[in-house]
Amino acid sequence: MKVQTNSSQTMTYREALRAGIEQCLNDDERTFLMGEDVGRYGGCYGVSKGLFEHYGAERIIDTPLCESGFVGVGIGAALGGMRPIVEVMTVNFSLLAMDQIVNSAATLRHMSGGQLNVPIVIRMACGAGLQLAAQHSHSWENLYAHIPGLKVLSPATHNDARYMLLQAIQDPDPVLIFEHVMLLNNQGEVFNAPDADMEKAVVRKQGTDITLITYGGSLPKVLMAASALDALNIHVEVVDLRCLRPLDNHTILASVKKTHRAIIIDEGWKTGSLAGEISAIIMEQAFWYLDAPVQRICTQEVPIPYPSHLEQAALPQVEQIIRCATTLFAGEQ
Repeated sequence: MKVQTNSSQTMTYREALRAGIEQCLNDDERTFLMGEDVGRYGGCYGVSKGLFEHYGAERIIDTPLCESGFVGVGIGAALGGMRPIVEVMTVNFSLLAMDQIVNSAATLRHMSGGQLNVPIVIRMACGAGLQLAAQHSHSWENLYAHIPGLKVLSPATHNDARYMLLQAIQDPDPVLIFEHVMLLNNQGEVFNAPDADMEKAVVRKQGTDITLITYGGSLPKVLMAASALDALNIHVEVVDLRCLRPLDNHTILASVKKTHRAIIIDEGWKTGSLAGEISAIIMEQAFWYLDAPVQRICTQEVPIPYPSHLEQAALPQVEQIIRCATTLFAGEQ
């Protein structure tokens, strides 16, 4: 249900995603949505519910269970002048299409000397918290953020869920969008315009003592921790990365130079993580501004467990962020 106010609408994250897809379909007849169960069923997570009835089978296309096949079809359609939106049901299944994404979509502009563009958008669900176990719950955004030729987005707010797709569909190069499953049912505000260009990070909360850097499904946890830390007279600044490739180094470094401390919260595993890359950027370009070592809070180094209590124990939690921040601020290393 949507509630209209003077300047915004309240809707679920799922509804915001659907509204973005609808606008793309309405704005450009070359745009179509394809993926497993996106049509008659309405999408595994209900994001495309109702679109098949409105736009028909030629623009809302149910595919076989073959990620390599239908992602490849999407790449071919993009090369042919279409604007495909391809939904991969979950990030874990995207590995089946990684050859198409990494060896074709990401490389063709460079290998053709700029003659070929691949304007494809690939959406996929990611993240843990729904007891979907190890084959449906991981956060592998860093795998794709490693690849030149791709742009990687992680909308954490309802406004970004609504508008990032509109910017991505206009990009001449491949864009991957990671949608965290724990956000889908959350209610939030959607305004009449995007927060910023899709490649720019946004400071979600101003602060002076510590910079908390995060993205995607971890943002609500970080904002909860920030509120609790305010009560302890520790005023943290929260940076929502939004775009994981290219990273907005300017916003990251400006915040760290202001607060002199940084904690990175990343649902990926710590080894080889995006958090490690951001930590290196800070250490290389803002070392002399730091009053303490950069800290990282990541998922435990195990496949995501199925039991709820183990799943929650594996993931970054609000209490960890608060404990890390208070320790860092006190200088008790």
